[in-house]
Amino acid sequence: MVGKKYNRIHLIVMDSVGIGEAPDAAAFGDTGSHTLGHIAKHMKTIQLPQLEKMGLANIESLTGLNPVDAPTAVYGKMQEASVGKDTMTGHWEIMGLNIDTPFKVYPDGFPEELISQLEEKTGRKVIGNKPASGTEILDELGEEHMKTGAIIVYTSADPVLQIAAHEEIVPLDELYRICEIARELTLQPEFLVGRVIARPFIGSPGNFERTTNRHDYALKPFERTVMNELKDANLDVIAIGKISDIYNGEGVTESIRTKSNEDGMDQLIHVLEKDFTGISFLNLVDFDALFGHRRDPQGYGEALEAFDARLHEVFAKLKEDDLLIITADHGNDPTFTGSDHTREYVPLLIFSPSIQNGYELPTRETFADIGATIADNFDVKSPAFGKSFLSELEEKKAN
Repeated sequence: MVGKKYNRIHLIVMDSVGIGEAPDAAAFGDTGSHTLGHIAKHMKTIQLPQLEKMGLANIESLTGLNPVDAPTAVYGKMQEASVGKDTMTGHWEIMGLNIDTPFKVYPDGFPEELISQLEEKTGRKVIGNKPASGTEILDELGEEHMKTGAIIVYTSADPVLQIAAHEEIVPLDELYRICEIARELTLQPEFLVGRVIARPFIGSPGNFERTTNRHDYALKPFERTVMNELKDANLDVIAIGKISDIYNGEGVTESIRTKSNEDGMDQLIHVLEKDFTGISFLNLVDFDALFGHRRDPQGYGEALEAFDARLHEVFAKLKEDDLLIITADHGNDPTFTGSDHTREYVPLLIFSPSIQNGYELPTRETFADIGATIADNFDVKSPAFGKSFLSELEEKKAN
């Protein structure tokens, strides 16, 4: 394509890996939050050699990690401009949107009016209806569900309505139909949530296990994103993990589902071996779902170490005209006593074999700078929000 600077851009979102409270953290009840900082402090000797070389500890002081004099990546941090601290808001902003009306969250469960409509239209009673961990809610209500056939409804810090059902009690096609009904109901302005998620499981009391048949029913982004522009320009947009669900398939040319962070990295390695022009976009959800929400700093730290250990494989597959961007979508400090998701800066690490020496980028005022940079690189329409940093990378290559 005429005018492109990098042939492929690979974007990795470490779901919830914040790097210190944002200036407006107090407005969200998140003063003192620091996902990476508190995990590193808990671990004492966290081992992240690849991220350390890239300049992670140059962004913020982190226990057990050292700033480096010659970072291998361009580094910095980004502040969220949108009004929210959830997955959809963060991701939509990354691709050029500014969400000025937050999605609804339900810390006390969903309104009785919504639950009554769901029961009436599905013919099944609802149990649960509260914020909960996806595994804990099964331990608590799985047996009752199997006895009564009532569906388990729960939520989280994200604007989501999740419906769990045993695959032998509620067949998958029925569960998916129930979720489609819930999606329609929650499009009403008074109930608006970002996603409805089908959470099928199997097993017996005390030994329940969620299956890989999860399905998300998301809102379509309110406006076109950079991904739409790329797709319309016949460029590839390869969505790995829950990316396609987050954007409701908008702007996606290929969707690859994943089972875990490790599987996500496996799939990314496979994508790096493909010949394509455009972007790959990976979300690593385990940081948030398995460790942030479950308040497990040890598990979170070990997951970060496992991710770091895979990065050398990524570097080995990158070509001279590839660009790798590693960032996050919000925070979820597992040591924090307040809300689940936390309003934090997110790290920004940018690497290419063609950039010989890393340096610090000024703090970005919006996540949308990533989308603007991608649009700039491929000469497609820039988003209304965001400022490209591509010229700064090009200057560094020239030097």
